[in-house]
This record gives sequence, structure tokens and C-alpha cells, in this order.
Amino acid sequence: MSLSHPIPVGLDPLILPAEPGPAVPIDPERRRGRGAESNRSGRFEKLAFVPFDDGWQSLDELPPFKTEVQVEKARKIITRNESPDISFDRSINPYRGCEHGCVYCFARPTHAYMGLSAGLDFESKLFAKPDAAKLLERELSAEGYKPRTIAIGTNTDPYQPIEKTHRIMREILEVLDRFGHPVAIVTKSALVLRDVDILSRMAERGLAKVALSVTTLDRKLARAMEPRAATPTRRLEAIRGLAQAGVPVGVMTAPLIPALNDSEIERILDAAAAQGATEAGYVLLRLPLEVSELFREWLARNYPDRYRHVMSVLRSMRGGADYDAEWGKRMRGDGPYAWQIGRRFELAVKRLGLNRRTTRLRTDLFAPPIARGGQLSLF
Repeated sequence: MSLSHPIPVGLDPLILPAEPGPAVPIDPERRRGRGAESNRSGRFEKLAFVPFDDGWQSLDELPPFKTEVQVEKARKIITRNESPDISFDRSINPYRGCEHGCVYCFARPTHAYMGLSAGLDFESKLFAKPDAAKLLERELSAEGYKPRTIAIGTNTDPYQPIEKTHRIMREILEVLDRFGHPVAIVTKSALVLRDVDILSRMAERGLAKVALSVTTLDRKLARAMEPRAATPTRRLEAIRGLAQAGVPVGVMTAPLIPALNDSEIERILDAAAAQGATEAGYVLLRLPLEVSELFREWLARNYPDRYRHVMSVLRSMRGGADYDAEWGKRMRGDGPYAWQIGRRFELAVKRLGLNRRTTRLRTDLFAPPIARGGQLSLF
């Protein structure tokens, strides 16, 4: 019984194939509760494995995609960047891959570095970094380390479902709290409220703030687009819970997808402000590398009547392409429609009094604990 067929797409490992085999939609029953429609081989692979029916209904016997978690032994935990259009220069990713399954996630292409697909593999074959807290403590204790805000949740969500059992994010927060180090978190999960005790304690010293990503208030759209993330209602409840605990909290209307959820800008900001959000931001849909095809597959299946319109407007903001990675444009887009989105956002923010004062986290409280047997400084 043959379940997959290898198609050679290149013999020289130095020549990367632009099209590593055709994408084949996976049976809906096998990918129930997942975001991606397919599981195309990674772009660095020399062989693409494509499922096919050999006439014996073999595909019907394949099991559903289950979440698998492997341990990743990282050597360092703080990732540095020099991108001029983002507000932080360092971040932490407790996990690789994300079970939330957001079909538009710009981090999906990173799974290719593990020899896996940016499609269903990204949301079902996950990697956890259980040594993250120990690595962080070592890096923060290094001689000459200069503190600046660490961003968490900018790539994959630190509060995705597997965090309930792995608790890596909580261990990281305990280290940051002990060191007096500032942290900014972005998440789609109400699980962040589990750690409100640490976050409120850090917030009292000006060391923590959180942003909830709310892409839509439409439960049907949210379920299709972000199948295992918290419902819109639960995210708003998380904003309220954090605000009541004294944690500065904001809302990210990200990503904004033209002709799909951009009509909700004002309603999302209204709802978040009513729950206690004081800051807001937005990012236009980004479709780098494999994400472009994955999103178009999803859009064609779930919203076929809007497919042409969504992609036409998006390309009008991306210079005629699905994506423009140019710094300064990749987050906001360009052209009249992009300007309109930006202006609507600005007017809503002004009307609601958001962003009047942005929370600047402190770095002057940073003080690595003295190691056991260590010596106090005289000065």
C-alpha cells in the first residue's frame, strides 16, 4: 500500500527549488481543528512527498494530525535583531511552532529550518525549550549585559495550549522578576491570566506590559482563521483581568486583512478600550514565502466569494505582489487603501483616548541576584 510518492525537485543541495512539489489539500477530517489546508514539504527539502490515492482508499486510513511536542536543546534563548521598523532589539521564543494554527502566521516559514512543513506541521509538530529559564538566567548574568525590554510572543505565542503543562513561560517570568528585567508580551491566549500574580508584581515596578491580539469579534471567522486560539470574548476578558490587576495592557488589531476583517477596526478598539486597554497598534497582513500559498488556499476554501477582492486589494498595498518585505512598508503597506486603514485607526485611537501615554518600562532596576558563594561589591 503506497501512501506517498516522492517527487525529485533538485539534486544539488546548494540549488534551492522554488517550487518543492505541488500542495495537496488534506482531508478535512484529518485536519479538524487546524488552520492550514495542506502540508507541503519544506522549501529546503530535495524531495517533496505528495499523498495520492492508489485506488484502495488508502488515504481514508491515515490518522488525524495530532499535536506532538519535541524537546529542543537551545544553546541561547535571547534572540537579537537589528530591524529598524520594530521597537525591540531582543526577544524570547519559548516554543517553535504554534498550536493556535493561525493560517496567516508569518512565523510559519521558520519550520522549514527543521525540515518540516510550514503548513500542518507548523501547528502540530511543536518544539519546546524546557531549559529556557536556565539559559536566560545565564545570559542575564553575563558580564557586560545591558538590559533592554525583552519582547515575548512576537514570533510564536508563549501562551499556546502546550504552555498549560510545560509552564516554560512562567519560569521565564520568574527569572525576569527576580532580575528586575523589563518584559513586553503579545498573546492571543487568556492563559496569560494564570501568571497575573507575577505580572502585577512586575508592573508595580514598571517592568511589564501585555498586549492581546484581537483580530476579529466574529466567532465564526476567528474559529476558521485561528482555530485553537482563545475566542474573541475570552481575549477581551483577559484584557479586563490584566487591567484590573494593574498590568498595563494594550490591544493589537493584527493582522488587518483587507475586505475580511478591516471593517472591524473601530469595533475592536471600542471593545478593548471598554475593558481597560490603554494602548493599541495594528499590522497589515504579511504573506512571506510559504504563507502566501497557505493563506490563499484557506481563503479559497473558506471565503471563495471574497477571494479575488481580498487578494486584489492586498496586492494594491504591496506593489502588485502578495508581499513586500521592505522595511517601513512590510507592517503598514502602501497606497490609498493602506492610507485609509491607517487614518481610520488613528481617528479611532484618538476618539477613545488610546496611546495618550505609552508605558515605558524601566531598566534601572536590573540587578542580577548574587550567586551562592558570590561576593558582594564594595561599590
